[in-house]
Amino acid sequence: MPLSLLFPAGLAALGALLLPLLIHLARRSEYRHTDFAALRWLRARPRPRHRIRLDDWPLLLLRLALLALLALLLAQPVLRPVQSGQAAKVLLAPGVPLTRARLPGLPADADWRWLAPGFPTTDGPLPGAATAQGSLLREFDAMLPAATALHVIVPERWGPLDAQIPRLSRSVHWHVVPGTASPVATPVAPSPPRLLAFADPQVHALRYFQALQAAWQPTNASLQVRAPDASQAIPADITVVAWLSARPLPAALQAWARAGGHLLLTEQAPLPAGVSLQPRWRDADGRPLVAGAAFGSGQLLRFARTLDPQSMPQLLDGDLPDRLRALLQPPVAPTQALAAAHVPVRGPRIASSPPATPLAPWLASLIALVFLLERWLAGARTRRGPA
Repeated sequence: MPLSLLFPAGLAALGALLLPLLIHLARRSEYRHTDFAALRWLRARPRPRHRIRLDDWPLLLLRLALLALLALLLAQPVLRPVQSGQAAKVLLAPGVPLTRARLPGLPADADWRWLAPGFPTTDGPLPGAATAQGSLLREFDAMLPAATALHVIVPERWGPLDAQIPRLSRSVHWHVVPGTASPVATPVAPSPPRLLAFADPQVHALRYFQALQAAWQPTNASLQVRAPDASQAIPADITVVAWLSARPLPAALQAWARAGGHLLLTEQAPLPAGVSLQPRWRDADGRPLVAGAAFGSGQLLRFARTLDPQSMPQLLDGDLPDRLRALLQPPVAPTQALAAAHVPVRGPRIASSPPATPLAPWLASLIALVFLLERWLAGARTRRGPA
């Protein structure tokens, strides 16, 4: 298992190794000369050159080791497993019987796994819970070394999907066999919007919202209209509120929208504080018609133009109710599709970090041990006096 450093710059602390050397050189033993009468008539001899001598070298080595270990601890060393070419992997999507998955040409020593959370071996039971298959496939690809071959066996109708063709870091051997993915609960399409309007007196744009209500709720085409004060509670069956006024949005109405409601505002309605809109619907020339933004658990849409046919001819189009409903209630994406149309494409490799073993706890214990030993030697040196 090779050693890696998560923070190599921490090794710069190795420069502190000079401190013990300088301290030991500065504190080396001093020798005082004593003159003897019998030696004063001796012929003077040249003094030997002074040589650098380090006292208590075991203590010095301990202090150097202590600083080196502290620098290594700052660099955060870890042990990573060796990533080499492994046996080929075979991912089996739920919905494919094992009897049909034994295809000719598959490696005999391949490691077989379910395309399911945790990627259990096919020796275990068939996974029951359905999970986004594309996300799992991308996750498994990121876990494998680059040289490992990957075979994926999927049913003709594959799912559940996440509306994106998988982009993997390797070429995948894609095998489509007869079968259908595990059944998943089909998302229930939301009921048609039910509209309530708050409008100033004699607002001409009100007729367009009456037409929207008639298109969305043919059996209950009457539009509820109130004065723009929001003093009354919003009925439970109302999903869309149109604010046709230049007055600020009442706090009660904002709280209703943040709880999951949808607000439709005219171009003259002031926005709540902190709301920034982005274009959601443009005309043929690219100019915005409706802008919107998430608003708590709900959303807020505001027309970018005055609601009259001269400024916005799209008000007279027959598909206006459908366009606005698609903004308020995006269509439900399919959960399954033909596997032959979802063959993964090659993309850049996403760097994945294999599980690493941190060495910090072991280093901390070693540092504590070296520190105690250094203190013991330093105390022994003090007890016997300077060398």
